[in-house]
Amino acid sequence: MSFPRSQRGFTMALALAMAVVMGILLLKAAPSVIAEVQRENESELIFRGEAIANALRIYGAKMGHYPQNLDEVMKVRPRILRQKYLDPMTPDGEWDYITQVQPGASGSKAGLPIVGVRSHSQLNSIHIYQNKTLVRDWQFAAEQNLLGITDDLSKAQNLLNGAAPGSSPIVPPGGTKPGSTPNPAEPK
Repeated sequence: MSFPRSQRGFTMALALAMAVVMGILLLKAAPSVIAEVQRENESELIFRGEAIANALRIYGAKMGHYPQNLDEVMKVRPRILRQKYLDPMTPDGEWDYITQVQPGASGSKAGLPIVGVRSHSQLNSIHIYQNKTLVRDWQFAAEQNLLGITDDLSKAQNLLNGAAPGSSPIVPPGGTKPGSTPNPAEPK
């Protein structure tokens, strides 16, 4: 059976048009897929980072010092960290260690006790964690105050309550902070 000359290639043109439409739809969907992958990786980064920070906190309490690498944490029995987690935001999975003391002039952190980890990723984040929007700035540490990390919310509350920046909140002789209600169960 032969087709008239005017109908030849119609099926090919229709298939080509459908392929173009599907390509355009895929291009529109790609940014949301990329954002969803990044969102999932960020959530996994927070989970893993907090698990490592908790394990470092337990290690420090149990051993009396912080480890020099995550392999030392993995040797503790019973296990305090399920596995040696990799950084989900970077291809190599290596963490940037936060050390208890500043690295020397060489910048090498080898042999220094680690108190936390952070990602090497330079991406802007979708999540906001610790009031930071750059993934590299998210710090997962065993001791927050050891690193000089401040809680911006408590700073703001102290300022609202009349305390000077960097000082303790002002507590009047009655024993309650300004703006707070006294607890009737507490003795005066």
